[in-house]
Amino acid sequence: MEKWGIGEANPIPPKAIGYTLLTEMSSFKGRYLYTVDAKGRLAIPAKLRKSISGRGSVVITRGFEKCLYVYPLEEWKKVEEYIRTLSFLDARHRFFGRTLFQWAMDSDLDSQSRISLPQELLKYAEISSDALILGVVSRIEIWSPTVYDEYLKLQPDTYETVVERVFQQKP
Repeated sequence: MEKWGIGEANPIPPKAIGYTLLTEMSSFKGRYLYTVDAKGRLAIPAKLRKSISGRGSVVITRGFEKCLYVYPLEEWKKVEEYIRTLSFLDARHRFFGRTLFQWAMDSDLDSQSRISLPQELLKYAEISSDALILGVVSRIEIWSPTVYDEYLKLQPDTYETVVERVFQQKP
C-alpha cells in the first residue's frame, strides 16, 4: 500500500494537497556474521529479510572494494533504470555496465531463507566460510570479515571526519 507524506493512507492525490507521495522502500541496516556452507549458500538474517518483498527475489552482483551486493528485485530495477540513462558512446559507461551485468545473477530465498552465491563471486570477494553481512540502506553487502577489517584500516579519514564532509555538502 502506498503511503502519503503525512504517513496515512489518503484517497486525495498528493498534488491536490501539496504532499509528496512516498512509496515503501527497502531499508537495510545492521551487521551480522554468518557462515557460507559448502554449496555456497548463505542465510539472510531475519531483520534483513523483512525488506525483501515478494517471494524473496534478489539480484547478486560484484560490488566495490571486494564485496558482493545483494539487491531486492525492486531496488535492482532502479539500478537498471539508471544504467539505461548512461551513454553507450562513453567507453567508461560501457565498461561499467558490462562489468556490473556480467556478474549479476537472480536468486530467490530458499525455504531456509538462504541465497546461493556463485563460486566466481565468492572467489572475487575472498569469502571462504565466514561472511560479514551489512545492511546498507537499499542493498545488502557481503564481505569476507578479513577483507572488511583491512578495508576499514586503510581508510585515510576517521568516521567523524567523513561525517563532517558528507553533511557539509548537503543544502
